[in-house]
Amino acid sequence: MAKKNNNSIQRPIPVRPAAQKKEVFVETPFVPDPLIPSWLYDLKFQAIIVGILAIVLYANTFDHEYALDDTIVIVKNEYVYEGFAGIPSIMTKDAFDSYYKQFNSSNQLSGGRYRPLSIATFAFEQQFMGTIPEKKVDSVVAHAGEMGPQEKTLMKNMHVRHVLNVLWYTLSVIILLIFLRNVVFKSNPLLALLAAIIFTMHPLHTEVVANVKSRDEIMSLMFICLTFIFAFKFEDHKEKKSYLAGGLICFFLAFLAKEYAVGLMFLLPLSFYLFKGYSLSKSIMATLPYLTVMAVYIIIRLQIVGPKSADSEGDILNNPYALANEAQQLATKISTTLNYLKLLIFPHPLSADYSYNTIPYKDFTDIIVWVSLAIHLALIRGFFYFLKTRHVLSFAIAFYLVNILLICNIIFNIGGTMGERLCYHSSVGFAIAVAYLLYMGTEKIKPLMTGKMALAGCMVVLIGLCGFKTIDRNKYWKNDQTLFFEDIKVAPNSVLVNADVASSYVNMSDGEKTDAERVADLHKGIAYFSKAIEINPAFVSGYLNRGMSYFKLKQPDSAYYNIRKVWELYPRYPKVGEMMYNIGVNFYIEKRYAEALKSWNTALQMDPNFAPAAQALQVLNNQMRSPQPAAPAPAAQQPTQAAPPAQQPQPLQPLQK
Repeated sequence: MAKKNNNSIQRPIPVRPAAQKKEVFVETPFVPDPLIPSWLYDLKFQAIIVGILAIVLYANTFDHEYALDDTIVIVKNEYVYEGFAGIPSIMTKDAFDSYYKQFNSSNQLSGGRYRPLSIATFAFEQQFMGTIPEKKVDSVVAHAGEMGPQEKTLMKNMHVRHVLNVLWYTLSVIILLIFLRNVVFKSNPLLALLAAIIFTMHPLHTEVVANVKSRDEIMSLMFICLTFIFAFKFEDHKEKKSYLAGGLICFFLAFLAKEYAVGLMFLLPLSFYLFKGYSLSKSIMATLPYLTVMAVYIIIRLQIVGPKSADSEGDILNNPYALANEAQQLATKISTTLNYLKLLIFPHPLSADYSYNTIPYKDFTDIIVWVSLAIHLALIRGFFYFLKTRHVLSFAIAFYLVNILLICNIIFNIGGTMGERLCYHSSVGFAIAVAYLLYMGTEKIKPLMTGKMALAGCMVVLIGLCGFKTIDRNKYWKNDQTLFFEDIKVAPNSVLVNADVASSYVNMSDGEKTDAERVADLHKGIAYFSKAIEINPAFVSGYLNRGMSYFKLKQPDSAYYNIRKVWELYPRYPKVGEMMYNIGVNFYIEKRYAEALKSWNTALQMDPNFAPAAQALQVLNNQMRSPQPAAPAPAAQQPTQAAPPAQQPQPLQPLQK
């Protein structure tokens, strides 16, 4: 037998490498913390906590009147007064169509405003509060806001609307809580509660809740949250097509509330990737049905919203960057974006207006521009850093940035500089991040019970501070007078704040008991109108209301100058010929016949069809040729008085964006 060769080389037997396991996303199971009372995890009790907090914080708005754009969207909206009958017009027209019609104008804002859902709810409410017959609608709209029985009814209706607005807000924050529990913090319902509380109590939301017009913000976020909820339900239960239908319907309703819904085309697939562990391609595929809904909305919108009016392009109130060069525009937009983050972190002072010239133009030599740019680039980097590990902070940053991107003017021109209500959606991302960091920070405190007590103490302090600020800020939203008398301290260089303070003084003059008080208020109003005009020399409403203030003071020379200026700047302004006719009557009463002739001739130039001016001219010319003066027809005839200055419509007032 052959001898075995022990020196032979042993070749290793090749071994096939083990197949790499495909990464499987496993949701972290919910494990209750034994140190936390079990009822704090229950949805029912959490909803009660958030709901009560919302009502308590905003209960002092129940007796509020109307302020800011409530006048345009509700008080002077003919479609709202028609109740159910007005809803078809609301659904098929620009949000400010009724307002534009009153001034022979058209769309003044870039992109138009198609947000019919909240306005339809106002018409729905009106149906039960009492509609106005069609033949009386024009008269009611024209005189809305004037003293009298109608004003009492209007105020009563506004009280009801404020109560309903708080209830809408309460419902929306409960739905936000459900969204946070079912999507973002599925493994820790306590974190969902913390985030919902932080969002609910934030003082930056006072404009959204206390100003009824801003119900569009509330409804938009509410239906966005519902879209998330239904979308995730459908991914968990593919056999239930009703969940998909619910998600698509809510997505469409979110668009009808306000345009923020477009952000879901990024946030929805991101949420599938982060919270369901889908691949990028699967996340996009799950979102495709929603793309169809967005396409349908865009088609409808393009059919309804008209092009921007050419005469509004250079208007500084609707185009706040009209006087800035391209570099200043970009620099100012970048720096202004930082204001939102600042107000989320420290919400003081607050203002209803940030229009021209509240925020001065910046250029790239200003350090604030670079600070803002650095912070936002850091946030973008943070998003990608946390995205690698599918971390919740990635979603929080994305929710903030996507919604800020929609309203910062860098990509989309919103027709305004900034507004507190515009940060409403972004604050969800802020609330998620703060809740997470606060919770994880206190978790590091030992012993564990001390950490839980620290968390509870932080929340009590936050609720106390934010609650005080919210309730205090609410009281200034009672009406235009209370709002702008407060905000002039914060925005002394704002054209609109100065004009609204002026209008408030003119309104007050009608109710003063003595002539001295009335005259003093009118002069204060004129001073504020003059400052507004100094800031913006093309401010049509400033000239209009200042002219009518001089008319009340029986100073026809100054009134003539201002009303003529209105006509020069805005030739289509309604009833401007009637105003000039009344100024001529004042000249006639003072026996200044040459000035009266001049005024009535100007009135006919403004409105060739205004018969009283033609008749007055004929009578005065005959009278001046006659050796025996005839009875002064224009003076004997009661002229049609122009509306009080503060009630005059303001065609170039920047609308809420």
